[in-house]
Amino acid sequence: MNVNRMKLNNGLEIPKLGFGTIGQAGDLITDNVAFALHHGYELIDTANRYGNEVEVGLGLKKSGMKREDYFLETKLGPTLYEKDSAIDDTLVRLGVDYIDVMLLHHPVNNYLYAWGMLEKAYKEGKIRAIGLSNFQTDQIQEVIDQGEIRPMIMQVECHPYFPAETRKPYCDANDIRLQSWFPLGHGSPEMLNEPFLVQMAEKYGKSTVQIVIRWHIQMGFGLVPGSKSHGHIEDNAKVFDFQLTEEEMALIATLNKHEPFYKVTKESLHKMAVTKCNFEEQV
Repeated sequence: MNVNRMKLNNGLEIPKLGFGTIGQAGDLITDNVAFALHHGYELIDTANRYGNEVEVGLGLKKSGMKREDYFLETKLGPTLYEKDSAIDDTLVRLGVDYIDVMLLHHPVNNYLYAWGMLEKAYKEGKIRAIGLSNFQTDQIQEVIDQGEIRPMIMQVECHPYFPAETRKPYCDANDIRLQSWFPLGHGSPEMLNEPFLVQMAEKYGKSTVQIVIRWHIQMGFGLVPGSKSHGHIEDNAKVFDFQLTEEEMALIATLNKHEPFYKVTKESLHKMAVTKCNFEEQV
């Protein structure tokens, strides 16, 4: 299997490294999506809530690539969970006939009903793989127990300061692949200047960012780093020409602070449940 691939529990192999599009819109993201697809990335990650699916779709077309030559991942927003046309509407915004991976973005509102919508679209061939984002282990288990199809991917904050230590063993045991958002610790200067990482970067002739991305790859995680800079986009993909040693991986493991940068609260979950996606507000 290709080193930049991870096999899902339905047999589909998807790239470990993807390009994340959160916080980008307009011509910028259209250009960056096209650029990423020609500079080391085979997967593009977006979400209904980012409000940029139309521009991402334009970037896919701008790349000139055939649909079967890239992977497309998006996330269904909580305020769309009970809108039966939500998945078809997403296809229209992205300008594609199918989506490779679709996740439920947050565990709020009627997410069990929404999971049923994803299962239906999966059976119809509109989605090739389905999963969850930001769910706790008890909520994932609820989906497994009450659904027909086991989730294939779990997307969650993950980086050396917070390596998904509670959800990774659970996902491994349930044959669910873990995919990291905030894979660079939200660009934390503290994390990216850790002495261990600086020493490794000097040894391999890489940046500490590239060391952290390589750590994700060797941990078996998928990840979706984003950037607005063509230079950084290109550099972030240059991580398949070296390998960290077991000792170096063990050193990075000691950086674990057991605390995420993004802390979920009742208030933040309520906001997720009631705040409409950008495109909904424009209607």
